[in-house]
Amino acid sequence: MKAYTLEPDGTAYRLSLDDRPMPEPGPGQVRVKVHAASLNYRDLIALQNKAGRKVGGRVPVSDGAGVISAVGPDVSGWTVGDRVAGCFFQTWESGRFDLAHHKSDLGGNVDGMLAEEVLLRAGGVVKIPDYLSFEEAACLPCAAVTAWYSLVTRGGIKAGDTVLTLGTGGVSVFAIQFAIALGAKVISTSSSDEKLDRARALGASEVINYKTHPAWSEEVWRLTGSRGVDHVVEVGGPKTLGQSLLSVAAGGHVALIGVLTGFGPPSDSLFPAVARNVAINGIYVGSRADFEAMNEFLNRTKIRPVIDRVFEFGDAPAAFEHLASARHFGKVVVRVGA
Repeated sequence: MKAYTLEPDGTAYRLSLDDRPMPEPGPGQVRVKVHAASLNYRDLIALQNKAGRKVGGRVPVSDGAGVISAVGPDVSGWTVGDRVAGCFFQTWESGRFDLAHHKSDLGGNVDGMLAEEVLLRAGGVVKIPDYLSFEEAACLPCAAVTAWYSLVTRGGIKAGDTVLTLGTGGVSVFAIQFAIALGAKVISTSSSDEKLDRARALGASEVINYKTHPAWSEEVWRLTGSRGVDHVVEVGGPKTLGQSLLSVAAGGHVALIGVLTGFGPPSDSLFPAVARNVAINGIYVGSRADFEAMNEFLNRTKIRPVIDRVFEFGDAPAAFEHLASARHFGKVVVRVGA
């Protein structure tokens, strides 16, 4: 079977498509024939070595969906042919996060999903909603669970709340969809008026072009009648956190998720978080239980992931290039198998 691996290339990595023996599941494992995988900014960080992580020889990509093709000894509850997706953290099944779960992150410390067949823990897969295609289901494990965990599990979102989303990548687009379905209002930001029109089409009630309005918190303040938003889905990092803190309402919630602007310290004062009694939650995806709760919600609402473009397996490097271009709206997907 074929799999991509990350191979050293100067100071970064390159994708190498290799032949590998068919893996056989051991105790507590299932083998999954991957039908589709989706990319996240984290995968680009690994490829470009932006975090200095040693991932040479690793199969990349955390997100994928397919069918169980073999079941290991002592595994119950799963059968060959079940439609499943892998969980980002293979060992975080429920409850409070533990640092030990970092050792089980797909595409990081363990092989990921950009392969024709993968081995996963039996407790590290979930059934995917029947109404979704494999390409759509492949978008769920990181971006969708992150948005869900941010707004629902940690944020306690309720109808009538206002949510601010930054940009139009996978997490932000899922956050728009979830917030609207839960009865909240959404303000979306982007540097592209075309993308903002698409955000409106998804249900965002207000939009802000942050190139036109560099101090976009002032627009948020104006649009909310000088109150601020209840939730900020903060995917930017150090260079956007200051504006996010100036956008959140007193007693509001900031879900600190991404590092799109780097890994350094914040470029602005954190004092607004103190002055407004703001809750800041660090978010790193979510547990298997969160994934399952989200899937129940998806089955009720029939929300469909927004896919920007689907690439074939042999064109996976082009998929990474498309993600790096930042031209996408929603998810970038690689179709692995028929």
